[in-house]
Parts: sequence; structure tokens; C-alpha cells
Amino acid sequence: MNEMMDILLKRKSTRAYEQKEISPEIKNAILQASLRAPTAGNMMLYSIVDVTDQRVKDRLAVTCDDQPFIAKAPLVWLFLADYQRWQDYFLACGVDEICAAKNEPMRAPAEGDLFLACCDALIAAQNAVIAAESFGVGSCYIGDIMEQYETHKTLFNLPQYVFPICLLCFGYPTDQQKNRAQSERFDQKFVVFENTYHRLEKSEFDEMFSSRHQQMFGKRKGIDGSVNVGQAIYRRKFSAEFTYEMTRSVRLIMKEWGLA
Repeated sequence: MNEMMDILLKRKSTRAYEQKEISPEIKNAILQASLRAPTAGNMMLYSIVDVTDQRVKDRLAVTCDDQPFIAKAPLVWLFLADYQRWQDYFLACGVDEICAAKNEPMRAPAEGDLFLACCDALIAAQNAVIAAESFGVGSCYIGDIMEQYETHKTLFNLPQYVFPICLLCFGYPTDQQKNRAQSERFDQKFVVFENTYHRLEKSEFDEMFSSRHQQMFGKRKGIDGSVNVGQAIYRRKFSAEFTYEMTRSVRLIMKEWGLA
């Protein structure tokens, strides 16, 4: 197996870091890998905010669903789905004037543009994750940055057509994190299909979640009223308070884009 495959297959999220700074050389190498990520139409529909102010990190540790390790991460980057830059460039180039001359409205960024920009930003973020891993630097995605939009909009001075899609924390993993077992992934037969989508049957779900059920429940018949993985995840994740806040916040961002 080649070195890259080894990095990809062994990577796991890191939430505890050694008190060791990431050198400017390694930081720049990770950044250059991000900037070489695949991008729609070579438009680079994303921006990256390097969060160096400890006060901002401390704030994010609270606003991103109370996760203290964010404040302790040596390197924190915010990845933004960004169509504002192109919208401003279009205006700087006089696109509004040529549209007016043709008596047609100037098109504003819409749903497809937002999704495309989110894809661009996340692909760049994943490039950063793998590049960091190659230097022995661990990382953790923080999707909770999509919550608390009003706060994050002010904190980072976000304009209309910018969507805070993910936060990334980087740092050298502690020994405990290095030795921690990887999270199990589903067998590919439940995820990879040929030609058409396949909806799973109850028996397939039972097989798919058998080891996770054993890991979560063991010999116990239930946990806090839940008797299987589906019920537990629904209550702990899908219907948790933070998911309602994330939905509220994302709807507000969509409204900001003029999409709701």
C-alpha cells in the first residue's frame, strides 16, 4: 500500500492536542494544499479565515456547541462558501451596466451557486485535513459553526453571500488520541451501489448496525429509553437542541442570500 493510502485509511478526528505549535513552514504547506483543491470552473468559491486571536477561539469554543478543545487548538481555520467575491467582481467589471443596457435583471447568487460554493469550500478543507495528516498534524471538523449565525456574522464580518460551512481545528495529537481506536465505518455494501440507488430493508439495517448496537448497548436492553441505535441517535443527534439551532441559523443564512 502506498503512503497516501496509508494516511487516508488511518486518519481519525483529533480533539486533544499537545502543547506544540505548528511551524510556519508546515502551516504554509497545508495552506498550499488547500488552495490546489479541485474547484468548480476554477472559480475558487471559498475563503479561509485563519483564526489567530485567542479571544475569538475562546468564543468559538462556546458558540460551536460548547466544545472547549477548540480554544486549545494551535491552528483554527474557518472555511467559507464564498460567492461575495465574484458578485463584487461582477459589479466592479460593470456587469450591472451591461445588464441594464440589455434591459435584463442582473442575476444574483442562488441555490445552485450556494451548493457549489459549499462543495468548493469542503473540498479545500479536506485537502487541508489530508495535508496536515501527512505532517503528523491531527484535525477535527466542526460543523457547529453553522449555528449562531448572528454571532458568527458579526464575529467574522461576514457579508451577504458568504456561508460559514465548517471550522477546522489542527494540532499534534496527544498519545491518548494517537492510541484511540478508529470509529467504525459501515460496510461498503450498504453505501456503494451500482447504477441505481438501493433503499435498505429492515433486515439490512439490522446487519448494518449489528456491531454498532453491540458497541453501544452491550448486554443492556436500553439506554435512556432507547432500545436500538436508531432511537439513540435520533434523540442524541437528530432531534437534539443543537440541530434545531443549526436549522434556524441555516434558514437565516438562506434568507440572507434571498433564498427563503
